[in-house]
Amino acid sequence: MKGCLLLPLLLLGTVSALYLEKDVPRLGDPQMQADLSRDPEGSGGQEGELALSGAVLDSGGEEAEHAHDDEGDCELDPDDLDEEVQCPREEETVRLPGSPECKSCRYTMVRTPRRFKNAQRVCRRCYRGTLASIHSLSVNCLIHRLSVTTNQAQVWIGGQLRCGRFIWTDGSCWNFTYWAAGQPTCGRGCCVALCTRGGRWRRAPCKRRLPFICSY
Repeated sequence: MKGCLLLPLLLLGTVSALYLEKDVPRLGDPQMQADLSRDPEGSGGQEGELALSGAVLDSGGEEAEHAHDDEGDCELDPDDLDEEVQCPREEETVRLPGSPECKSCRYTMVRTPRRFKNAQRVCRRCYRGTLASIHSLSVNCLIHRLSVTTNQAQVWIGGQLRCGRFIWTDGSCWNFTYWAAGQPTCGRGCCVALCTRGGRWRRAPCKRRLPFICSY
């Protein structure tokens, strides 16, 4: 009698084991591989999706982190630019005439550190201009000579990252770059700063407070 009862139980256990084995996902299974490829933790970040002046970001998670840090600063709100600002005192500024390429251009460096947005507001409201755009090595050298009069390592210029591309805040063509080694691919932040040592450019978080160069 016991033998008759054990036989059906053994058969039932064998069938259940085969069914469970069939349902367990295997790493080599094509469906499993497809699911892993969709997993954001195993996707390799955003590499290849964001091109910067011909370069591709390789920062993946770092880029997402710093995009979050700069949230709200990668876009200039025209309404923000109309907010009341306090213009710098004369002793807080250094002025420079235009270059041979643009004799009508004028540049002012404001020594008081401000965030990128606030710097743009000052340029617009106090000088009827914008943060400086740079289109040649000679202008870059001119602005660099102006920047070394501050005791800061960097100053804001008018470059900004929008929609995966760098632009100038004055709307002029992005036709010249002078990036430091590894930039902008390995850089962080949505805004562009000029280094007072060497005159090269680096990406920087827009909320950082730096002196800045206005052009008008």
